Amino acid sequence: MGRAYQNRKVSMAKTSDAKAKVYSKYGRELYVCAKAGGIDPDGNLALRGLIDRAKKAQVPAHVIEKALDKAKGGGGEEFTPARYEGFGPGGCLVIVDCLTDNPNRTFNDVRQCFTKTKAKIGIQGAVSHMFDHAAILAFKHDDEDTVLEALLAADVDVSDIESEEGKVTVFTPPADYFKAKQALADGIGAVDFDVDEIQFLPKSSTAISGDDLVLFEKFLDMLNELDDVQNIYHDAEY
Repeated sequence: MGRAYQNRKVSMAKTSDAKAKVYSKYGRELYVCAKAGGIDPDGNLALRGLIDRAKKAQVPAHVIEKALDKAKGGGGEEFTPARYEGFGPGGCLVIVDCLTDNPNRTFNDVRQCFTKTKAKIGIQGAVSHMFDHAAILAFKHDDEDTVLEALLAADVDVSDIESEEGKVTVFTPPADYFKAKQALADGIGAVDFDVDEIQFLPKSSTAISGDDLVLFEKFLDMLNELDDVQNIYHDAEY
């Protein structure tokens, strides 16, 4: 499966000014996750993983605590996931994941980002079939075989495993995400993950340059400015 997966998921923290966006993104995700599955990380594995990722992204403790307290209160906003697919500048494939309390507003906002950069928003399923949906776990380890044995012993469906420069990267179907993490903990001990998330990985790439690249960067900036946008995935190569 080897591909530069981290380069195909857009960073929300390119500048210090973007930190507020990162905090807002995690705050919203934490709130939704805790409200759906409970505020106890020991009983809500999805929340536990999300808190770990938030800490790695240097989200302050008070932001995490505020989101959990808000979920504990029971009331508050009702956010729902929304996914938009389409063709970005230069014909690259794009998936935009959102959490929204107003789907009509969010759709119009995202569509404007496409329209104003000569891109085209598509229907659901327009491009997602050109991506693999995978859980990615990357961590420091020097023995790929030991890692693989631990996963297979726990009946984890391993899509791919890579080892490079003292780091092992495991790809599994999203349904095996928690099973894989538990198998690693049981088989090789406590693991400090460098990458611990579920992503859309492009099966191929679309080369863009020149004016298309300028528009693509504008396109990403416009999407990043939208509060409802959580993640952006693409197959652009530049």
